[in-house]
Amino acid sequence: MPEGHSVHRLARAFSRCFAGKVVDASSPQGRFGAGAALLDGRVLLAAEAHGKQMFLGFSGDLWLRVHLGLYGMWRFQGSGLEGIGRRRHPLAEEAEFPPLPRGLVRLRLVAGRHLADLSGPTACEVLSTMEKHAFTRRMGEDPLRPDADPARAYVRLHASRSAIGLLLMRQDIIAGIGNIYRAEMLFRARLEPHRPGRELALDAWRAMWADLVGLMEHGVRTGRIVTTEPQDRSRRSGPAQGEDASYVAHRAGRPCRICGNAVLAEAMAGRTLYWCAHCQVL
Repeated sequence: MPEGHSVHRLARAFSRCFAGKVVDASSPQGRFGAGAALLDGRVLLAAEAHGKQMFLGFSGDLWLRVHLGLYGMWRFQGSGLEGIGRRRHPLAEEAEFPPLPRGLVRLRLVAGRHLADLSGPTACEVLSTMEKHAFTRRMGEDPLRPDADPARAYVRLHASRSAIGLLLMRQDIIAGIGNIYRAEMLFRARLEPHRPGRELALDAWRAMWADLVGLMEHGVRTGRIVTTEPQDRSRRSGPAQGEDASYVAHRAGRPCRICGNAVLAEAMAGRTLYWCAHCQVL
């Protein structure tokens, strides 16, 4: 499932290449025919991300909400869209435009020579502005949004007896964190993931939040999650390569980069939690 930085990259790509243009919308698959008909011929006015949700604003007080989930992806064609979105099966530049849809395309958006095909999303619906605001009010704080308030997130974290590793995956507390960011921010803070949220000190949370913002902003710029410091990588110069990009995520059984003990893995909040029992004791 894409984490929050990826959705912000998608929103920026739509702002750059589709905003201000009349959009032809269709549903080649047919499952979103009514929704596509509502959007067809309207101007795309805005694109924004909130956590793992993306919202495309259209003229006529309409918003398209898309949540990619585990299997959803956008495929793009057009200058300025290279390297954006999921990279499986990118649309090649073809003489015939637009090209025939590939696979089960839920929604196709075309503006000039720019094309975006959406396949397999968990959610794809058209909302009014009022409905969109009602939806986002239920969401947690997004570290990549300028209106985010870490103090509001802390109030909810600190009020709970649940494990901090579980709470960090709740999108109604912090929007945009996925399994990798959860594991890595806890490791970088040296925080034991089973520790109750109510035991998290405010100063510790402020430091974690600032660290998370920096990590996710790097993800937006580069399209990658890189959480390791150069001195902790096997190759200390140049960009992080492959598994050098993380401290514990997807490294179960491998030696911890700091202490050398085996990285642990267990189920928490429906996903695999990775952590080091020796380093994460605070």
